[in-house]
Amino acid sequence: MENERLQQEGIQQLSQALADKNMGDVMVVGGGISGIQASLDLAAAGFKVYLVEKDPAIGGHMAQLDKTFPTNDCSM
Repeated sequence: MENERLQQEGIQQLSQALADKNMGDVMVVGGGISGIQASLDLAAAGFKVYLVEKDPAIGGHMAQLDKTFPTNDCSM
């Protein structure tokens, strides 16, 4: 548990150090679940993120589902 916390702190420190170097902006291609999560993670690390999606809405295949496994909750 402590080891995981230390790893997370190290990753955050490294991410912030890299972001402080002004390495540039990031473009994430694809607005599915993974693209959205990657965009959020990069933005939290201090990068300016451009999320590009070919469809008029983000969410990918997940946005087309009306129920989610395993609870069958409505996703919309």
